[in-house]
Amino acid sequence: MTLDCKAYRADRIFDGDRVLPDHAVVVSGEQIVSVQPVAELDTATPVEYLGDILLSPGFVDLQVNGGGGIMLGDAQCVDDVAQICAAHISLGTTALLPTLITDAPDNTQRVAEIGAAAWKAQVPGFHGLHMEGPHLSAARKGAHDAQLIRPMTDEDLEIYAAVASDLPNLLVTVAPETVPVETITKLVSSGAIVSLGHSGASYDVAISAAGAGATSVTHLFNAMSPLQHRDPGMVGAALNCGSLHVGLIADGVHVDPAAIQLAMRAKQGPGRIYLVTDAMSVAGTEKTRFELGGRTIFRMNGRLTLEDGTMAGADVDFSSSLRVMVNQVGVSLEEALRMATRYPSEVIGRSNQVGTLQAGARSDFIALDNDFGVKAVWLGGTKVH
Repeated sequence: MTLDCKAYRADRIFDGDRVLPDHAVVVSGEQIVSVQPVAELDTATPVEYLGDILLSPGFVDLQVNGGGGIMLGDAQCVDDVAQICAAHISLGTTALLPTLITDAPDNTQRVAEIGAAAWKAQVPGFHGLHMEGPHLSAARKGAHDAQLIRPMTDEDLEIYAAVASDLPNLLVTVAPETVPVETITKLVSSGAIVSLGHSGASYDVAISAAGAGATSVTHLFNAMSPLQHRDPGMVGAALNCGSLHVGLIADGVHVDPAAIQLAMRAKQGPGRIYLVTDAMSVAGTEKTRFELGGRTIFRMNGRLTLEDGTMAGADVDFSSSLRVMVNQVGVSLEEALRMATRYPSEVIGRSNQVGTLQAGARSDFIALDNDFGVKAVWLGGTKVH
């Protein structure tokens, strides 16, 4: 064992797959060395006992519109991106994709450049960008500005290819009825990860998009064609197509727990259902309202809505999501944790780096109490919260 190793012992450790009793995580700087029984630790390795907590990989969130009082679309510099990331780190999310909601081309380009600078500056927690739009269905726009929704052009493809080369991860949400399969294939070939969402597509159109290389679905059930007996729609494709991973907002508001139960039983693998927060600027703050594209979003009783009641993002963190999944939906503790850590890391092809405590992964981990409250956060082996 090298001299710079340190072990963190906890009553329970979730290694990204299983919950293990009386184990320790051994770290060396920014890397995980091992997870092993306490009795097998090298006697020369210093051990910190964390007590009656659950030690877990940090959460991985692929849909974060804002936090710390800032929406990504309003970010002016790298420090603003860092502020968004810091808000979510305090909530236990150690790897995230700040997400740009449908915006004008010039602002999309500007945010892409800020994102590239944020990656170059190694902003803690920043692992790329998610472009949620503008190539969506206006009929399934949700809180997106319909005036900004538009077809994808060759110029857009060039921008996304450049962004994908500058970042470790670029996720792009598109409506498959508005973006042809040939374009989806080009996006994937450029290095982007394509997710299907804000769509009224038929089952067959969605399946064709998956065949063209789309590998994810954005916030299951919300802003998409529903499951019907003569047209299974986007929901049917998301659940029945094994190559599609499926994002889910588990706040008990966007999707009823009974519907989540049905989805969990129906989902075909190897693709998995993974958790997202769809968080807005109020995440990590006490603010009760904010502006989005000139419209006021109200925060009340666990909901974020426009004045007409249209839901606009979610007011939830992963701790609350885990409570919903375990206490209301009834999934196992281990599966709920996988949905917040390992499964989203698989979507972006980083399951050996984040969302796990396997040897060689980043030493990003969190301490949770018995009600999933975040008690401490480590980034790169350093305690930051």
